[in-house]
Amino acid sequence: MFPDFLTFSIDHSINNFVDWLIINYGEIFSNAGNFLVKIFIPFEALLRQSPWWLIITLIGILSFVSSRNLKFSFGMMSLFFVMGMLGLWDESMQTLSLVLISTLLVVLLGLPLGIILSKSGRIRLFFLPILDAMQTLPSFVYLIPVLMLFGLGKVPALIATIIYALPPVVRLTDLGIRQIDKRIIDATDSFGTTTLQKLIKVELPLALPSIMVGINQATMMALSMVVIASMIGNRGLGQEVLLGINTLDVGRGFAAGIAIVAMAIVIDRVTQSFSLRLQSNMGLNQN
Repeated sequence: MFPDFLTFSIDHSINNFVDWLIINYGEIFSNAGNFLVKIFIPFEALLRQSPWWLIITLIGILSFVSSRNLKFSFGMMSLFFVMGMLGLWDESMQTLSLVLISTLLVVLLGLPLGIILSKSGRIRLFFLPILDAMQTLPSFVYLIPVLMLFGLGKVPALIATIIYALPPVVRLTDLGIRQIDKRIIDATDSFGTTTLQKLIKVELPLALPSIMVGINQATMMALSMVVIASMIGNRGLGQEVLLGINTLDVGRGFAAGIAIVAMAIVIDRVTQSFSLRLQSNMGLNQN
């Protein structure tokens, strides 16, 4: 048995820190939550109120634009059609809205942070342990602080999803820029390009394959978080899985699981197709 005199507890320190945040910055967290609600609720309402055939048609168009393949487009449309056939269309739209909004915010936060890390070794050394912790902490742990700071509902689910899905975008943006051949950077410097011009016209296009992989991974991680987020009040397919577990309704949980898998396949294949299309258009395809 480990000696008692060598042990210590961090429970009270963390609890006191969270209480301090709530007391001193509760209004800031409340305002941030209201801001996220103003973004999330209208988008979710748009998806839920749009005709099912319109959403499926848009999926088909998006799939065709990314792949230029009619069979691929019809396949992606069929997967979304399956969600409706399972009687889970509304729940699927709730889940899709959470995934899309969280992924958008992850890109807006992760891309600039990844660029900063690629430019500064000191900042990178500071953030690497934080990113490691964000990736290795059990996903359930994220629910505790956001629940305390934001209460039940969509906002804590959105924030927990963003935190969980952020590291891949940051890491792979940093990696993509750092892996660019130094001879290319030296050549652009010799032509007198500014830092911003070099970033936009050279570094980001060359790092695009790595960045797109990061976005793809972030989207998949956001989707994997929906079941866990249902524990703090988020509705959608995750709630159906949770209700199936709580009521031992295997069929209900399995149907929701099929819908989640179908959505994951569509998101993964479409983002990969867009990545290949962008690489091909920019002359980055190695094949």
